[in-house]
Amino acid sequence: MFYEVEVRSHIRVPPTLFKMDTKAAILEQLKTQFENFVSPEIGVVIGVTSIAQVGEGIIIPGDGAPYYDTTFKMLVFKPEMQELISGKITEITDFGCFINIGPIDGMIHVSQAMDDFVSFSKSNILTGKETKRTLKVGDICKARIIAVSYKDITNPKIGLTMRQPCLGKEEWTQVEKKELEVKVKEKEKK
Repeated sequence: MFYEVEVRSHIRVPPTLFKMDTKAAILEQLKTQFENFVSPEIGVVIGVTSIAQVGEGIIIPGDGAPYYDTTFKMLVFKPEMQELISGKITEITDFGCFINIGPIDGMIHVSQAMDDFVSFSKSNILTGKETKRTLKVGDICKARIIAVSYKDITNPKIGLTMRQPCLGKEEWTQVEKKELEVKVKEKEKK
């Protein structure tokens, strides 16, 4: 899920930025410090959107740079358990596929790709044995987040599944919706 969060921190403005307007220098430092920052509490920072307030600057002896008490807003992506996401498949491997869900990729294990025995071909396509459904790079899919790990903070892991109704490749979900509509209409007739 994407959020805009308000944060307060002391931002150091190095002497090399003294020629800039204070607010512009602080914004420059915020972008350098926080863009692509990853935290289990905040998520993945997409970017700093605005500065709400800048307090008085203080200088710490021996440093030579002022620190400004600053309140600012950031756009973040925080993956949440059971969240539905949509994305594009970026890579297929023999153990599953990777799907771009914004600022990071999630992984769909081969066992979570579809309700079928799945085989991997040399042409990087996952194929269902009975359904003949295929997944390839570039397919747009819907999935559900089933695991989130920040064990390696520089590379968070997102586990996904497409083994639930109305999840998977767009073409699959459209067929499932039509089948459900037919079943509902048949029930209404009875």
